[in-house]
Amino acid sequence: MTGTFAVKLEEKRYLPDPRFKATAWTPDYTRAYQEFMRDPDAFWDRIARELVWFGPWDRVREWNHPYAKWFVNGKMNITYNCLDRHVTSERKDKPALVWRGEGGEERRLTYDGLYREVMRFANGLKSLGVGKGDRVCIYMPLVPEQVVAMLACARIGAVHSVVFGGFGAGALAMRINDAEAKVLITADVGYRRGKAVPLREIAKEALTHTPCVEKVVVLRRGTPAVDLDPAREVDYADLCREADPDCPAETMDAEDPLFILYTSGSTGAPKGIVHSCGGYAVGTYYTARHDFDIKEADIFWCTADPGWITGHSYVVYGPLMVGTTVVIAEGTPDYPDPGVYWHLVQDLGVTIFYTAPTAIRMFMRYGDEWPAKYDLSTLRVLGSVGEPLNPEAFEWYYHHIGGGRCPVVDTWWQTETGMHIITTMIGEAMKPGFAGKPIPGAVVDVVDRQGNPVPPGTGGFLVIREPWPAMLRTVYRNDERYRTYWETIPGCYTAGDLAVKDKEGYIMILGRADDLIIVAGHNIGTAEVESALVSHDAVAEAAVIGKPDPLKGNVIKAFVTLRVGVSPGDGLSAELARHVRKSLGPVAVPAEIEYVDRLPKTRSGKIMRRVLKARELGIDPGDISTLEE
Repeated sequence: MTGTFAVKLEEKRYLPDPRFKATAWTPDYTRAYQEFMRDPDAFWDRIARELVWFGPWDRVREWNHPYAKWFVNGKMNITYNCLDRHVTSERKDKPALVWRGEGGEERRLTYDGLYREVMRFANGLKSLGVGKGDRVCIYMPLVPEQVVAMLACARIGAVHSVVFGGFGAGALAMRINDAEAKVLITADVGYRRGKAVPLREIAKEALTHTPCVEKVVVLRRGTPAVDLDPAREVDYADLCREADPDCPAETMDAEDPLFILYTSGSTGAPKGIVHSCGGYAVGTYYTARHDFDIKEADIFWCTADPGWITGHSYVVYGPLMVGTTVVIAEGTPDYPDPGVYWHLVQDLGVTIFYTAPTAIRMFMRYGDEWPAKYDLSTLRVLGSVGEPLNPEAFEWYYHHIGGGRCPVVDTWWQTETGMHIITTMIGEAMKPGFAGKPIPGAVVDVVDRQGNPVPPGTGGFLVIREPWPAMLRTVYRNDERYRTYWETIPGCYTAGDLAVKDKEGYIMILGRADDLIIVAGHNIGTAEVESALVSHDAVAEAAVIGKPDPLKGNVIKAFVTLRVGVSPGDGLSAELARHVRKSLGPVAVPAEIEYVDRLPKTRSGKIMRRVLKARELGIDPGDISTLEE
């Protein structure tokens, strides 16, 4: 297999109002990209100087393949840039966090209020013996205290490992043990679809297998308050109440680790991705500000949980460094009804909304009438993150949520990249199905297995050719695994995704390289077939797999969920097959279509095709710790 194949590209485009381009932080993409390419170090030096540093760097970048150092010997603390510099400015009393609970309760923390809470909790952690370099595991629901805990760790130089509150005891224990966490921070309960999720009980089960944990901090939300084990458990509120109110930010070297975040591979144990203080701060600050074009009056809502990299970079660190107001909400996008997100946008006056394609397709499934009930006129910018935003979902999002007036910032990046790498910058022409171009600051290409660029319109492997500030530094306790990112294709960081570039340099992500299906010698990307299926009016979501076939090697099997009110009546499968044939040609037509109520997904919304394939073939699906259900 060469990894290249022809792809049928649509050339539809939307041009935003010229005023977006005129007022954007990056008003001219081409000029900005050329400036970056002329002198990458000078480009990043200029961006880094917009943040506060305790000591200067000797060199912007030190590249010793496959290892990079950024802002060498520079000294800083990311929380100083998230908090201290705002509380000494006019932003002191500006809302930093606006939280909505699932039941509608609301809490607001100004920058000054968040600053004070972080300092108290940071000192509380110190009183438990947590210091610079110690690992702290955070297993919490989406509440302000989760953000406080992350910032408190970073303030004192402890390395946080956030574990999504939907994980079970086994997944939690594995992550605690791998990171050798000294302290666990959790809550008695989280709330999801009106039900209490017993986080503390799950944590207690995990702790029977985690000898490294010395203390457990418990945020008690329920009434009556649960009794704690005095030998090991500490009440969150008590810890803060008794702590000193002042905690200066620890001086951190730019290359000191900031956090570990675990991401599951298609096989094997989850990988502990390590990000460092300086480069990650610069990369997430720059992309939050420029890619979303955040202005002083914006209300920014990224629907991700901080248990994922999107939550780290674009709920917590990036937006708070920029100094915007961040909305966080506990709950799901269709509970108590499919209008809950749009009600929140209307109620809080959200201006920038960043969510996942899987959520957008779910909203599509429920129908246009739900967003139509609400006033979404405050929205200024829409964003997408997670997996490829198929053209049908782009069109629906652009027209029904953005009213045809909001730029759609479709972003491609990974836990490993730490920051956006590809998008369509504000003011540039948008092409449905294409994420966009490399941001000024990233060198991206589509290549064959030998690392040679493939022609426009030809599918290949997505790679990053040069290091970037927020890149992962290693895989925790597994540097050999880290090296594979840079050694799979010569001289490049290999993302593991298939992509295609058009003549203008716009990049379409076709899906994971391991999701390539070879049918009678033809390379078929799963995302392309799924996108064709979803473009049919009856289909809400689709996932396709390759199924072994004695004649063709593989045939395509599709798993399809239908829109509300549609049933798989007579002739629908044949109609869908004709629809795919018309879009992609006969080689991509599914040999079999199965209708399902839901698709297996990770808790971040990505469809787990290998789970479907394992079920179909009766084999072990491998690591499914990230599976939602």
